[in-house]
Amino acid sequence: MTGDWLLAIGLTYAVYDLTGSTLASAGAFLTSLVPQVLTGLVAGVLVDRWDRRRTMLAANLLMAVGLLPLLLVEGAGSIWVVYPVLVFQAVVETFFVPAEQAMLPRVVDHSDSTELVTANALNGQAQNLARLAGGGLGGVLAAVGGIPLVALADAGTFLVAALLVSRIRTPGAVDRRDLAVSAEQVVRGRFEELRDEWVEGARVTLGSPVVRVLATFWLITSFGEGIWGTLFAPYVRSVLHGGPEALGVISGIQAVGGVLGGLFVVTVGARWSPRLMLGLGAVAFGVVDLVIALYPLAWVETWPAAVLMVVVGLPGAIASAGMMTLFQQHTEDRERGRAFGLLLLVRSTCTVLGSLTAGLLGDALGIVPVMAWQGCGYVLAGSIVLLLLVKGSRDTTSPSPRAEARR
Repeated sequence: MTGDWLLAIGLTYAVYDLTGSTLASAGAFLTSLVPQVLTGLVAGVLVDRWDRRRTMLAANLLMAVGLLPLLLVEGAGSIWVVYPVLVFQAVVETFFVPAEQAMLPRVVDHSDSTELVTANALNGQAQNLARLAGGGLGGVLAAVGGIPLVALADAGTFLVAALLVSRIRTPGAVDRRDLAVSAEQVVRGRFEELRDEWVEGARVTLGSPVVRVLATFWLITSFGEGIWGTLFAPYVRSVLHGGPEALGVISGIQAVGGVLGGLFVVTVGARWSPRLMLGLGAVAFGVVDLVIALYPLAWVETWPAAVLMVVVGLPGAIASAGMMTLFQQHTEDRERGRAFGLLLLVRSTCTVLGSLTAGLLGDALGIVPVMAWQGCGYVLAGSIVLLLLVKGSRDTTSPSPRAEARR
């Protein structure tokens, strides 16, 4: 993830700096998202068939090798190399992420809500530290050595990650007793079998009211994430008048708040319902995002953005831990890869739509008003969680008069 941030900062700034167009920035962003929409249909099914640990190991090695063509990028004339590399990385990552999320409950006592919340919070800490290190270094490396230096650093992180994954001793193989292939399925063909398994996984996944709410949450917030991801480099470059180093610092420093949020979850997370963590965290995240997007209308300075990014990291970490804990608690191990693949499909599709919207409207309406959507989306999505999952759970779990009499 440190390498992902290195690459993201270097590429997004380079593309906008060379073109000056928000539509071109959207093109680079979409290149890494559209393959996830397409491969997400089958990635989750295959992850549920494969050994999760081996899948993670192979994905890291493939992504390290896939970055090598970026060493050929020397200027605007060779910028086209970036796009096939992003497509390859996105396809491989579509297999890695569901495998990781399906593997995590295996290394803890997933029946213990406290332990699972803590594990997800620690996983979030790793992401925040990666953002802090990768975001800052990405801007520096892009300024010093351009895209080739960023690519070398990113490839190195994948090799280290592969080594660490190889040290995991928890088995990653899935219990295949319920996935046995019948003679009829063989006759129908492998592709149709994969389709049937995906449809079954979608049916089971969306049969859970909690997972339906999570899918709705990602549907709303991912549209805003697509806008934010597309316009943030133009926001720093054209609204705040900062360089690549400023982009790296502002993007990465959110991790400071994320680390504090992770410590909060690890310390007192057992006292909070994951539903409440997700709802309140999302609303607070959205409010701070609105301030980040709108304050340059009155005051153009880069340091307030950095300070606010630290603040927004705190509710972001809380909401993320609540989200993943709820998902893992309401899915079965043998279907978790497909279930997460389905949520990734929702997220990727809506992020693509958000990025397209940002690319088309960023030049026409201005960067600041379009970016404000993300904050509004998080406030809306968090309110839905509070209404349907928090308030709804209280309504359905209130004790009956008979139970009150016995007590």
